[in-house]
This record gives sequence, structure tokens and C-alpha cells, in this order.
Amino acid sequence: MSDITEITLTLPMEALQNIFGGNDSHIKKIEENFHVDIIDRGGVLHIIGDAQNAAKASDIIRELSTLSLRGSQIEAQNVDYAISLKNDKKNKNTKDDVLVTIDQDIICHTISGKPIKPKTLGQKKYVDAIRNNMIVFGLGPAGTGKTYLAMAMAITAFQREEVSRIILTRPAIEAGEKLGFLPGDLQSKVDPYLRPLYDALYQIMGTDNFLKNMEKGLIEVAPLAYMRGRTLDNAFIILDEAQNTTPAQMKMFLTRIGFGSKVIVTGDATQKDLAPDVKSGLDVASSVLKNIDDIAFCNLTSQDVVRHPLVQKIVKAYEEYENKEASRKKRKNNTKSERRGVK
Repeated sequence: MSDITEITLTLPMEALQNIFGGNDSHIKKIEENFHVDIIDRGGVLHIIGDAQNAAKASDIIRELSTLSLRGSQIEAQNVDYAISLKNDKKNKNTKDDVLVTIDQDIICHTISGKPIKPKTLGQKKYVDAIRNNMIVFGLGPAGTGKTYLAMAMAITAFQREEVSRIILTRPAIEAGEKLGFLPGDLQSKVDPYLRPLYDALYQIMGTDNFLKNMEKGLIEVAPLAYMRGRTLDNAFIILDEAQNTTPAQMKMFLTRIGFGSKVIVTGDATQKDLAPDVKSGLDVASSVLKNIDDIAFCNLTSQDVVRHPLVQKIVKAYEEYENKEASRKKRKNNTKSERRGVK
């Protein structure tokens, strides 16, 4: 075990409460994760513990202090992500100012003035890929911001007149329920499937602004089937829930793209609602298009989940379970093959 050490940090008083969090929740979280004691004496923090862990805790606190002095509100997600970066051996070469670098990238603001920005390295790479490529596939579990960040980028491009319209689409797949039994006309039947897209638009653009642009045909929210036979020029197009497309639907969608357009395809390969014998268009596209220039694939993980911390744990638990199941099936198939060989 390393020697016990003490690191002293002097923090600006105006940043102290923000860094500590309500009921000292942020500092307690750092203490618990790194098994250190953090004592505040009038803005001078004494971090006591194992030398390596004390150094990690002090690095996080310094970065949170920089964030706070930039005017950012320190949230539990900032603290959780900073801790996960320090604990992840894969990120040992990551710079200590990563949170500040991510925080500087403001995409746009919501109607209430709240800045929308990436919150993890994975999200930052995703946003940069959208800026630099014509087609981007955002792949990953629920809560990683795939659709929301794509929507923010689309609205920003529209407001800057980089594109003349926004087109949002989803496959209206029947997830265990029959669309025909839902009340109302076709639009009423498909609206529930498009609700997450509407929610993001309302939050970023405001209801009145969204409805005004929708009436003019500048913003279109429609099921994927409506894309057939069209050529989409000078548009920002988002295909959401792409894991529920068939290979034919995905090909149809990608071949709609015209000049001056940008396309984002989002999906979670672990949440398919297709019939068991139907291949996912997202899986096929990931294999077929991976080496084409101006097409980027961004794989977000459980570490990029920015919802409640419990969601991150749920996603990680499912990932581990699915990996074990895949390994078990592989072993089972190998055993069957060996038995056939013996016969």
C-alpha cells in the first residue's frame, strides 16, 4: 500500500459551494470513490489518503474549480464522469482538462437559455463528427444523447441558414402493439412514435417557432415510409431508431440524400423490435459502409450515458449480461461443431 499523503488546495470562495454540492454531495462522492478524507478550512482543502488516490481526487477538484469559475453549474453528472475517467485505465493518457474542453463546446441554447453541449468525450467526438462528415451514424445505448445532440446540431444549422429545412424520421415499427388498434387518423397513430423528436424540438426551438416552421414545410416530422421516392436537397435529415429499419429501408433512406444535405442516423443495436428472422438495416449498413469517406461511425457506450446515474448502471449491467450470453452461445456452437467433427 502507498504511503498516506496530504495534498493542499486553495480554492476561490465563490467556487467552493458549487464544487461541494448540496449537502456536500459532490465532495462526499469523491471521498467515497477514492477512499480519501477532504477537509475544508476556510477555502483551503486538505486531501488526505493513499498518494495515488489523493492525487486523483485533487485533479478532479482542480478541474471542477476551473469549470465553476467559467460559470458552469457543477452537476452530479460532471462529478460522476470525472471519477469514471480517472478510474478507467483506458483513459490514463487523457488530459486533466478534458471536462473544461468539453464544456467549451456550446452547440446552441434551449428556449429557456440553457446551453446544450456535449458532456462526455464520446459525445464530443460525435458532435465533431457531425460537423466534419456528410453522414454520421450515432450508435449506442439509451441516454447517451444520440438523438438530442443530433437535433441540436440540426436546429443550429437551420438557424444559421446552412440548410433550408430539417427532416426528422423514424420507422413506425409495431413494438408488440398493433398500430391499427390505436384511435384516430394515420398522423395520430404515428405521432407516439415520433414524440421524442417533438419533445426535443419544443425544448430547443419553442412550440410556437416549431409550429410556424412546420406549417411552412421547413420542418418535417414523418415516418420513414414517407421518404420513398423523394430526393432531399439542402436538408438536415435525422433517422432515429435506425435499428428497427430493414436493410431495404436503410438503403432506400440513404439513397434519398441530395446536394447540400447532412444526415445523422441514430440507433441502439441492442433494442431491436424487428421480427427475430429479420436483419437490421443498421447492422448491415455498419458493415457495408464502414470504409467510405465522409461517413463516420460514432460508438457511444455506457460511460456516455447522461441520464440518472442509475441508468448508467442499468445499461452497464445489460452490456455485461449480453456479452456473457454471446460468449455462452459461441461456446455452445463450438461444442456442437466439435461433436459433429468427432462423428
